[in-house]
Amino acid sequence: MTWKKFSGEVIHSSILEEVEKAILRETENGFKLKVCIGTDSQVKSNHTDFATVIVLLREHHGGFMYIAQEKSTLKMGIKERMLLEVQKSIETAYSICDLLDIYDVDLEVHADINTNPSFKSNKALNEAMGYILSMGFIFKAKPEAFASSTCADKMVH
Repeated sequence: MTWKKFSGEVIHSSILEEVEKAILRETENGFKLKVCIGTDSQVKSNHTDFATVIVLLREHHGGFMYIAQEKSTLKMGIKERMLLEVQKSIETAYSICDLLDIYDVDLEVHADINTNPSFKSNKALNEAMGYILSMGFIFKAKPEAFASSTCADKMVH
């Protein structure tokens, strides 16, 4: 998976090294960080675009993010697509969670799933929440899931 900065600059080191450098830099500058990870997708005519983001929030001082984009030609229903988004977020969270523990940085996994039953994405809510929580991560859904519903969303449109 290729990670980029919001500017579009490709990250040539591993995302783990990049996140560690960012944590060291930001904590040296006196910021307390929190990491939010989310994935969103957009169905196009013959494929689905996915964007996964790692958002590093500086307490009361904005934040920045890293983005990985992928395409899939698999045909899938909305529930399957929502759970694939969650899987991508969990894989990313899992790859950096030990590092975040070392530096005592809180982590949340955000799912672009609506808590309102009148929305189609709600069909995947229970499974997604169970999946994320069973992995030991803090779970946020819409409207609190800004990493997936705002940050990642901008990268797939």
